[in-house]
Amino acid sequence: MAGVTDRPFRQLCKQLGAGYAVSEMAASNPRLWASEKTSRRIDHAGEMEPKAVQIAGADPKDLADCAKFNVERGAQIIDINMGCPVKKVCNSWCGSALLQHEDLVERILHAVVEAVDVPVTLKFRTGWDRENRNALRIARLAEQAGIQMLTLHGRTRADGYKGEAEYGTIRAVKQAVSIPLVANGDITTPEKAKFVLDYTGADAVMIGRAAQGRPWICREIDHYLRTGEHLPAPLVDEVRELMNEHLPAHYAFYGEYVGVRTARKHIGWYVQDLPGGEEFRQRMNLLESTAEQLAAVDDFFKSQHRHGERLQYRPSHPDVDAIAA
Repeated sequence: MAGVTDRPFRQLCKQLGAGYAVSEMAASNPRLWASEKTSRRIDHAGEMEPKAVQIAGADPKDLADCAKFNVERGAQIIDINMGCPVKKVCNSWCGSALLQHEDLVERILHAVVEAVDVPVTLKFRTGWDRENRNALRIARLAEQAGIQMLTLHGRTRADGYKGEAEYGTIRAVKQAVSIPLVANGDITTPEKAKFVLDYTGADAVMIGRAAQGRPWICREIDHYLRTGEHLPAPLVDEVRELMNEHLPAHYAFYGEYVGVRTARKHIGWYVQDLPGGEEFRQRMNLLESTAEQLAAVDDFFKSQHRHGERLQYRPSHPDVDAIAA
């Protein structure tokens, strides 16, 4: 997730139970490798292992060279993105746009696998649109090329993030290949994670948007899968401490000017559905310094004690029946 899964956020997710976290997409165009944005996206200094870099592009040679470039700088896993549905990416024939061209997909997969001596994985979607779901063929091409793991989002490129993910295609892919498969899409609760694993036979689940503002969902899912029991909501004091860890790390990573602005979305996600959260978010977005922002967030979470020792979310994320087909 570009602009979200930066190094400070990945580190936090790993501390809170995620077994694996992948970097933001790094452009394969060599002219961009030295840019500030790309350099920051592939910065893994001090990060917990394994260190996985996701690369995006449409040229097999550029992607192979990009993979080598990142391995030389510490990447332990290379993940190829063929799942991003964003128009800006697809207009460059990257991301899920590649699913329309299976011959190019095959050349890319072979080029990257042959270029590096670390595991190469693939993130993709069920197809270009609902009339052209070709995930089975893509998965077989990937296995034949030497891809070590697949992550499949249960939507087509045309779906974007609309509607609900379907898991029938993920189940079919799992039955068709022998390499590990990770299921992705609309996994927002521990119950949904268990349903998807049971229904698809997938080896793991990947959490995306549901971790925004609630990175502890990783440990909640892990606990539920192991015990069948729910963890209680996080303690207010624990989350306050997490914010006092996450935000300074974010500021140090981005610097004062960019840091205060890019932190706003994270803070907005953290306070969403908490008492007074929306009013606080609007005030917080007017603050211009990291010191003011950090102090305001600290005060906000101190104020949550009046509602109890644990976070009290409004029920705006109800469980819904999983749609399998």
